[in-house]
Amino acid sequence: MGILQNRKCIPGGRQPYEQKPILPSCEHGKCVAIKIVAQGSGQEVVCPLGFFPCGNVSKCLPQLLHCNGIDDCGNEADEHNCGDNNGWSMQFDKYFIHQSKMTSKFRFKAEDFECRLVGSVPWQCVCQSLELNCDDADLQAIPSVSSNVTVMSLQGNLIRKLPPNGFKKYHDLQKLCLQNNKIRSISTNAFRGLYSLTKLYLSHNKIALLKPGVFKDLHRLEWLILEDNHLGRISPLTFYGLNSLILLVLMKNVLTHLPDKPLCQHMPKLNWLDFEGNHIRNLKNLTFISCNDLTVLVLRKNKINHLSENTFAPLQNLDELDLGSNKLENLPPHAFKDLKELTQLNLSHNPIQKISANQFDYLVNLKSLSLEGIEILNIQQRMFRPLLNLSYIYFKKFQYCGYAPHVRSCKPNTDGISSLEDLLASIIQRVFVWVVSAVTCFGNIFVICMRPYIQSENKLHAMSIVSLCCADCLMGIYLFVIGAFDLKFRGEYNQHARLWTESLQCQLMGSLAILSTEVSVLLLTFLTLEKYICIVYPFRCLRPKKRRTITVLILIWMIGFIVAFTPLSDQEFFRNYYGTNGVCFPLHSEDTESLGAQIYSVTIFLGVNLAAFIIIVFSYGSMFYSVHQSAMTASEICTQVKREVALAKRFFFIVFTDALCWIPIFVLKFLSLLQVEIPGTITSWVVIFILPINSALNPILYTLTTRPFKEMIHQLWFNYRRRRSMGSKGRQKTGTPSHIWMEMWPLQEMPSELTKPPVSPDTCEASLISQPTRLNSLS
Repeated sequence: MGILQNRKCIPGGRQPYEQKPILPSCEHGKCVAIKIVAQGSGQEVVCPLGFFPCGNVSKCLPQLLHCNGIDDCGNEADEHNCGDNNGWSMQFDKYFIHQSKMTSKFRFKAEDFECRLVGSVPWQCVCQSLELNCDDADLQAIPSVSSNVTVMSLQGNLIRKLPPNGFKKYHDLQKLCLQNNKIRSISTNAFRGLYSLTKLYLSHNKIALLKPGVFKDLHRLEWLILEDNHLGRISPLTFYGLNSLILLVLMKNVLTHLPDKPLCQHMPKLNWLDFEGNHIRNLKNLTFISCNDLTVLVLRKNKINHLSENTFAPLQNLDELDLGSNKLENLPPHAFKDLKELTQLNLSHNPIQKISANQFDYLVNLKSLSLEGIEILNIQQRMFRPLLNLSYIYFKKFQYCGYAPHVRSCKPNTDGISSLEDLLASIIQRVFVWVVSAVTCFGNIFVICMRPYIQSENKLHAMSIVSLCCADCLMGIYLFVIGAFDLKFRGEYNQHARLWTESLQCQLMGSLAILSTEVSVLLLTFLTLEKYICIVYPFRCLRPKKRRTITVLILIWMIGFIVAFTPLSDQEFFRNYYGTNGVCFPLHSEDTESLGAQIYSVTIFLGVNLAAFIIIVFSYGSMFYSVHQSAMTASEICTQVKREVALAKRFFFIVFTDALCWIPIFVLKFLSLLQVEIPGTITSWVVIFILPINSALNPILYTLTTRPFKEMIHQLWFNYRRRRSMGSKGRQKTGTPSHIWMEMWPLQEMPSELTKPPVSPDTCEASLISQPTRLNSLS
């Protein structure tokens, strides 16, 4: 975050945290009322936890209705205070309001826009009134212009050093912009004579050293911007003479430590101090002892690993303290005891192990608290109860919002999958989890029941298909259980969220989903390779024996069980592998709690599954090419073309459904490796809509659309109509069920089977028959 825009000589700034309302919640299933005083009402309005008062109206509304764009209170009290502009934003507003009051009496005249500089202006520059703009003019030295100039902008030039007395004659100069040059050295007397200068911009240069007294003549300087330089150390003497300095920005330098002497002894009016993006490791007790007027202190994105209790003791007027993205593991119990005026505190993305229950007791005026990225194992309502003025709080997990129910705005209020109220936040998810579960279970159970009656099919191939249906059916059971627990926790999920994600049921459901996924992937690969070998290399194919097929199937299921249940064997290495979200599916992102869990997840999804997908795509492409080459030599061209088109469609849909299922997952895993933030909403879509695609469609692709099944259904319908037409004469017995199915199978190709038990050639034998028969059977 830059405080200044790179190409403009004006202040920019950080965006305030986005406001998110929270829903009412209770701890341990008990809701209690608390007294919240409606500001300006003169009376106490008693509201239950999770509700807020409507100003001077004795009415309480749930926090969900806060800042929803509708006047639910009737007096618009619920639409006030919608943006988190505490801390630096508020201080900046105060500063500009003060500045506008000071300058409001001056009015600009039309002639002020005409160049009024006395003397020549370089041809590369532009002049308006008393302001000189020489941006991107390839200047290598400071231009010499009229001494009455008030603003000089020299951004984006090739200036390498600032010589002594380079600006000495510009006594009226108020703003000097030197950003984006190549300045390496600054003479001690470089800014001599600039008694009227109020803003000095030196950001995005290569300054490595500032000599003591370099700013000694800048008695009116208010802003000093040194962002993105090579400063390795600073001394209090560096800022000698800056008696009026308000804003000091030292972002993105290479500072490793702050001086163990009062930093502000020559800057008594310093209001804003920004050290973001340096390499500071620790803070000295004496560093801020003279910074009595400091209101904003930004220390985010450093390497601070230790705080003492007295580090911030002198900063009694501090309004914002930003310690985000450091290396803090522990906080002293009374580290913030003297910060009575603090309104915004950021501790996000620190490896803090534990927060004391009374850590924030002294922050009576705190309005915004950021704890994003912190796993608070000992979280409790006691931590946040003393913060009566807290309006905005930011956590790592939405489940934590239930521990601060009196806070009006809590973020996040969902992880994209679950919300404070429901395990499945979206109504679409709730409906489709049942639809997909029903389709998956019914389709696979139907195929399992019907497979034994398809007598003409290869029995070993049928065994593999039944095994595939069993694996896919597990996915339907998994979705069914998730839907059932969503119903169980409906309206009060936040009370059970942590127990659910850490429960044995969640671990078993996650294992079941991975077992289904991996066994299905391995079986599809096995079936594909078997077809590939028998079609592409028909004369080299060995007869698939029963023992070998059973061995492969058992091995696949064993691998699936090992992959699915290994994360449950080592809690320390994998942590809560299946409990990272409400649906218990381990599609880990880059923000995973355990490196071991992340490596394991990447190995499964980008190792095993990606390799299997590549094999399937290559095999079906080779099969189609082989059949196409053989068909070119056939005599019946039209018939072959039709059969080849049918075969192409079948292969296309098989590969397409595999791609539709797995490519989104591969993309998500690659993005997570690149540390791209993935919204939880995408994860929910993957688990409920994308992942079960194969499980739901495999029965259709591998059974319901195959020729043996179609002909069996056709013969069933034919026999049914024949029995109805025979009426009472057709009541005689038609034989055993096996004889019925033997009658129903088409007999035009094998007339001798009318009097023999139906025996079908195996996959490899089928590949040795004529090419028309191969095309016909495959399609």
